[in-house]
Amino acid sequence: MISTGRPRRHRPPYGGRRETVVLSPVLLTVLISGLAFATPREIAFSRLLPAAPALAAAMWPVLPTLLLGAFCLLVMIGLSLVYTDLGTPYTAAAIVAVTLAAAYTSHLRLQREETLFQIRLVADAAQQVLLRPLPRRVQDVEIESLYLAAQEQARIGGDFYEVADTPYGVRLLIGDVRGKGLSAVGAASAVINCFRENAYDQPDLRGIIHRLETSIGRYSLARLDPDQPEHFATALIAEIKYGGGQVKILNCGHPPPLLMRSGEISVLEPTVPSPPLNLASLIGDEYTIDTLVFTSGDQMLLYTDGVTETRDRSGAFFPLPEWVRRLGPAAPRELLDRLHQDLLHYSGGRLDDDIAAVAVRCGRPEAAER
Repeated sequence: MISTGRPRRHRPPYGGRRETVVLSPVLLTVLISGLAFATPREIAFSRLLPAAPALAAAMWPVLPTLLLGAFCLLVMIGLSLVYTDLGTPYTAAAIVAVTLAAAYTSHLRLQREETLFQIRLVADAAQQVLLRPLPRRVQDVEIESLYLAAQEQARIGGDFYEVADTPYGVRLLIGDVRGKGLSAVGAASAVINCFRENAYDQPDLRGIIHRLETSIGRYSLARLDPDQPEHFATALIAEIKYGGGQVKILNCGHPPPLLMRSGEISVLEPTVPSPPLNLASLIGDEYTIDTLVFTSGDQMLLYTDGVTETRDRSGAFFPLPEWVRRLGPAAPRELLDRLHQDLLHYSGGRLDDDIAAVAVRCGRPEAAER
């Protein structure tokens, strides 16, 4: 469920007990057969034999399901040779009917699994376009990312991030469109594509934000939706100078990043709040850029509100700054892996919002060359 621009890996449906579960129809057949032979005929365990092919339909292909049904029928015939008056014709007819129904059910299940597999391939391709793999390093800046969609089958949602290696430095974008899941993907795509086009040409971060504002505004007008009349998004752009020892941050209503330096954790609140995207016409279009020291060894964590708004069973929010302090020094990949694990543990395995996070660490240019 971690994503760094690659399709997320899923656990096998049955974990470490997969083989036992797949063989359960055979085990059930052996159990029923053994009980039928070992107990008095009045108990008539043989009448449970149709349950084995019915169970097989949930996990086996068509042919093995038919073969299991045929085996159950042979077992019933063998029982009739040992015990008389078992109602063999009725039980045999039930085995045949259930086996045929189970084979058809298995066929339908396989068709739906294939359809779902194709849908997931399309979703993975869409994720590759919308959230393409980030470079692990751009000159002297190390970069790692994490993405978790609230809608598991959607694979992507309204949170987004991007990085650009520009003449002005490494520029990073992270943001969150109103809503989650597939309904927010279109607006997120409009913002990301606009950033990709303008990050290389605009010398000032305010110029990029103005373009993003225009892009999401046009998208909102073009996609008239009665359930969501307009789209808006929080966004944060960071510009890390190459070898310059500083970072510029323009925060448009987004959760403040965390700066980790020599074991100290700082919350980088903006000096003056800037409006979220597509809300400038309502609350003004004054954008403030904060310039901070960012030198070798410093690390910054950018994230969306899905991280800090993750709740435990009591309803308490995830304490991100305190969690980072407890974690201590960690490389960007280790930091995000631990964050992923602890968010799932904190929420009891259920996430109610999309989550995106990007960890960047400043290094020495000569380290990148090696």
